[in-house]
Parts: sequence; structure tokens; C-alpha cells
Amino acid sequence: MRGERAGRRGDSVAKAAQAGTPGPVADGPPAWRALGDLIRLVGRSNAPQLRLRLIAAIGMTLGGKGLGVLGPLVLGAAVNHLAAGQGAAVAVGMGFAGFAVGWAFVRLLSAIAPNASDVVFAPVRSAAQRRAATETFAHALSLSLNFHQTKRSGSLSRTMDRGARAVDFLLRILAFNLIPTGVELVLAAGVLAGRYDWRFGAVAVAVVAIYSASTFALANWRLEHRREMNAADTEAAGVSVDALLNYETVKSFGAEARAAGAYDRALGDYTRAALKANSSLAMLNIMQAVIMNIGLAVMAVMAGFEAAAGRMGPGDVMAAVLIMISLYAPLNILGFAYREIRQSFIDMEEMSKVTRQTPQVADAADAVSLPRPADARGAALAFEHVGFRHDARANGLEDVSFIAPPGTTTALVGPSGSGKSTIVKLALRLLDPQEGRVLIDGLDARQVTQASLRAAVALVPQDVALFNDSIRANIGFARPDADDAAIWAAAEAAELANFIRELPEGMETRVGERGLKLSGGERQRVGIARALLADPCILILDEATSALDSRTEAAIQKTLRKARTGRTTLVVAHRLSTIADADQILVLKAGRIVERGAHHELVAHLGGEYAALWRKQTRGARTERQPV
Repeated sequence: MRGERAGRRGDSVAKAAQAGTPGPVADGPPAWRALGDLIRLVGRSNAPQLRLRLIAAIGMTLGGKGLGVLGPLVLGAAVNHLAAGQGAAVAVGMGFAGFAVGWAFVRLLSAIAPNASDVVFAPVRSAAQRRAATETFAHALSLSLNFHQTKRSGSLSRTMDRGARAVDFLLRILAFNLIPTGVELVLAAGVLAGRYDWRFGAVAVAVVAIYSASTFALANWRLEHRREMNAADTEAAGVSVDALLNYETVKSFGAEARAAGAYDRALGDYTRAALKANSSLAMLNIMQAVIMNIGLAVMAVMAGFEAAAGRMGPGDVMAAVLIMISLYAPLNILGFAYREIRQSFIDMEEMSKVTRQTPQVADAADAVSLPRPADARGAALAFEHVGFRHDARANGLEDVSFIAPPGTTTALVGPSGSGKSTIVKLALRLLDPQEGRVLIDGLDARQVTQASLRAAVALVPQDVALFNDSIRANIGFARPDADDAAIWAAAEAAELANFIRELPEGMETRVGERGLKLSGGERQRVGIARALLADPCILILDEATSALDSRTEAAIQKTLRKARTGRTTLVVAHRLSTIADADQILVLKAGRIVERGAHHELVAHLGGEYAALWRKQTRGARTERQPV
């Protein structure tokens, strides 16, 4: 099968277009549903001149198939004319030349038509592929925290890529290959039966039916090999992406050889599955060649007997054989097309599984925009009997209630796993409470739009993740419309400006994957600058100075105290000295608030959790200051 041989390279390398998530074919959508999704996708693709391009492309494709059947008839007429010519040799030669030129012209038109159709329809395919990829990507970003904490980035990226490519492949192969080939079969059978004998049409249909049934049966058998190969390809992609994303961890533990070994084992599994797939492909090619040549032999013998009986001329014999050959040409890729169509349906279904995921956090139908306070006082943040339990944790938040009045600073302290980060995520509405309410200026966070809430609340996390872009782009991400003066002002406020000025490329310096070209302290300062540029009503600092040296931390603490002016601040801290000036401190343990009050009040409670933690930290600080 020549068409599928051209696809062997895709069988031997991990191509995204041919790699699919393993699973039973029954998991794929019914054909009608998949085609319906495809048609609706084309309808909303916003391709230029969509209707006109569809009509023109389909018309040219069908016209090309009709001309493909007409071509052999013209050449057959030319040969008959030459064989039957009894007049002057010049007249016979001119007649034959006329038919031959006509045949060449018809073949030229039949060859041009599908290519012109592809050019006309290509913008529609590209627009549909772009729309599918964009919608899936946007939906994945809209999904909740739980989805992104459990996904594998490499596998998700590959799923979206394969699904978008499947859209392009299905549009090209279904609309302009298989369906037109069916039309060509009907035309060819009709011409052979009508012009010569009904048995010729019956042979053409029977051979194509046997060819197709055998191809489908063997392709189904081969599908398991394809699944194994695609599973190995997906695993290899996940292993490599995980190792590259966690490069520093791999490097710091000297695990380069171990990571490369895991990748090599995954590629070994892929290679073994690919060899099986290639062997079965060779069997499919041999089977198809046998059926194709037996059919041609039967057609040639029948035409020869008809010619010997005087019912067909030599040109008719040639025309019948050429019609069969031209009919077989598109069938060469039938096995490849059938396999890839089924695989593409599976890939589309995998992509659709992402788009069918329902976000756990979504805007309510009647959600309103969160208004900014009329005065520069910040916004009130209140938790009312909030409860939340993670699937992966034994304990969660239980009956957490507190009020952070406008313009005040509330600090959260407690051991790891006590619920501090969960409170931060609830305040940002990355999670919704399972019990109780989170209120911002008296409005339930679930009743305001996420966009307006995120514009009012800014977070500086402990581990700041940056885009692989310039420092300017990373700071300006909080406000895309911010000018240079605002970006530099935010950098100055975060004690980052001098560092940037010393860089050879200044603000245009690229920070590397996840900001790994910068130190931890530099990344935190970029995160602080980004949060300050957002000008939020509520500022959340999650160990925002933990990676800074003492001098820089003192300077930024002073800056952050200024930044708190006119804002409500929620601070997560392990170092209690950084939150001694907080208006209220909440001490959490096992998901509950066990103490609350100002620093001096909590320290005075000698038997309390906070006082014990304070004594431990201050004792450690005194020990460090003692001379050796």
C-alpha cells in the first residue's frame, strides 16, 4: 500500500499527529457525534468566505473525480480510432492526436482539481484547527486548581496538540478523500456497466468491497499495536517533560543518568511496539497488493474475451483497465486512512474530555463585578464558618471564622499543614468553601466574577513562578496596559530597580524557564513588583520574603509596610518577627483557629501555641548571636 508506506515514518517516530492516548475504541464517540462536533467546529471557525470556500472545494473535488473516470474513456476512444482508421494516415493520426490531447487535458484537470480544492479549503481547515486548539487551551486554563494539581503537563499538552491535528486530518481525509472516492466508485461502476457490460461494474464493486473489508479487518487487528505504541509515546513524552521541568532537582541529586535511563526505557517500549506495528503494516500492504492485482487480472481477462468476441475494441480494453487502476489509486491509502480516522476520533475524544471537564470554581449566572472601594481604604475580608477538606489530606479547615477590616493586616501562623495555604486559596477563590462563606466587602465571593475578584486581590507566593520572558513582561503581566514608568515604579518599590539596571539587557533580560535564571530572592522581588503593579485592594503575602537575605528583607518589609497603606493585607508567615506589627494574628492548628489577637497579647499568654513558637524562634536567634 503505497499511500501508507509514505506514513511509515510516522510509525517509527513519536509524531504528535499520529500518537493517541491508549484506550478501547469503544471509548471514542459515535461517528455521527464526532462528525457533528466537526461540522459545528467548522461553523464557528470564523474562516474567511466559509460558505463560498466549502461550495467551491466540494465542487472541484467531485469534478476532479468525474474527470478521473472520463479520462480513460477519452484515451480508449483515441486507441479505437487509431485501430479502426481506414482513411489517409494523416487523418487517422490527427484524429488520434486530438483524442490523446483531450485525454491529457482531462487528466490534467483531474489532477489540478483536488490540489486547487485543497488550496481553497486550507484556510477553513486551519481556522477549525486553530479554534479547536484555542477553545481547549482556554478551557484548560479555566479549570479548577484540583485539575491542574493532578494533571501531567506533558500529557495534557500532547492531548491538545493531537486533538487539534485530528481536526485538520479528519476534514482533509473525510471531505476530500474517502467520500469523493465513494462517489468515484459509483461513477466508475456505472460507466463500466453502462458502456460495456454489467459484469464489469459488478467486478469493480466486488473487488473494492473485498479490498475494503479485508483492509478494515486487518487494520482493526493492527490497532492494538498502535495503542501500545501510542501509550509508550505518551509515557516517553511525560518522562522527558517531567525531567526537563524539574531540571534543578535532577541536577542537584546527580540523577541525570537515572532520568536518561527512564527515558531510554520508555523509548525502548515504544520501539518494540513500533516494530510490531511496522510488521503488521507490511502484512497489510502485501494483502492489499494481492487483492488489487487479482482484480486487475480478472478485469483484463474479461475485457480480452470481450475484445476477442468483437464486442470491445482495443481501446475499450485499455479504458476498462485504466478505470480500475485510477479507482485503486485512492484506495492505496485506505488502510492508513481508516486507522488514522479511528485514531483521530480517539484523539478528538481525548481533547473533548478536557473541554467537557466542569470547573469546580465558575462564575455564577448572575455574578456581578466586585466594586472597588470608593476610598483608598482596602476591602474587608471575612470568613464565616468556612470548612474545606482536601481529598489528599486527613484534616481540612473546620469552622474558620475571622474578619480582616479594611486597611488592616491579618497574619496567619501555624505548622505546615495547618490550613494557611487553603485560606489563601479560598481568599483568591482558587477554591470554593464546602461549608460557610468567604465575603469581600460583604459580597459572597461566589456571587462576583472571578475577573473582578482577581483584579482586587493580588498574591505574592512563597515560590514565585515566572514566564520564560523578559523581566518587563513578567512584572507587567499584572497590568498589560501599564507604561514603563509604572513598571519601573513597581520595581523600585520591590527593591529590584538597581539589580535590573546592572543587567546588560536591563528590563529585556529573559528570566528562563519558570524564572530559573534568577535567584530565589530575585524571583520573589519580581513577584512583589508584579503584585504592587496590580494595585490590589487586598494584598496576600505568602512567605513573600522567605528567600531574601536579612538586609534585603528588612528593606522590603519597610516597602511592604508602605504598600499596605490603603490595602487590606493577609500575611502567611513562619518567621514571627515579620508579622509582629500585624493588627491581628490567627494561629492555626489542624485546620482550626486556636488563638487570635495582637502580637503582645499572644506572647503574654505563656501557655499558648504562639508564645511557645515565639520563645523557640527568639531562643534560636540568641543562640546564633552568641560568640563561638
